Amino acid sequence: MSKVKVRRADLKPGEVLCTYCTARCCRYFALPIETPTTWGDFDHMRWYIMHGRTAIFVDGGTWFLLVFGDCQNLLEDNRCGIYHTRPEICGAYSTDNCEYDNDGCYDKFFESPDQIWEYAEAVLPPKPQPRKKAGAANLPALPVLS
Repeated sequence: MSKVKVRRADLKPGEVLCTYCTARCCRYFALPIETPTTWGDFDHMRWYIMHGRTAIFVDGGTWFLLVFGDCQNLLEDNRCGIYHTRPEICGAYSTDNCEYDNDGCYDKFFESPDQIWEYAEAVLPPKPQPRKKAGAANLPALPVLS
């Protein structure tokens, strides 16, 4: 299978774009998530990203959880091993608007918990701090040695 970068416009009649692709669409899935508005929302997103091959991105104003992982039916030649019985979501996907020649730019892209927290600090009011009890000493906590 050829991996020459071919422009969509240069495909010959009857030629399939997937012949030249690296199966980007089969190497992850993205689910829309609620737009974060609170410290708790951003904390949940930090938790998502702490679980391995994940990221958060914003595209067209919609927030997404991105989960990296190759489809178990992806063959070495980047074709579908169950093409004729593939899930409906795959069958509905078209090369008309696929990512073949997309540069992968998003409005926002977060790949670490620190990036999410820094963004939250930039867009939210300061995070409320626990109130100190009257008369309580302001001493640092010491670690317990075993």
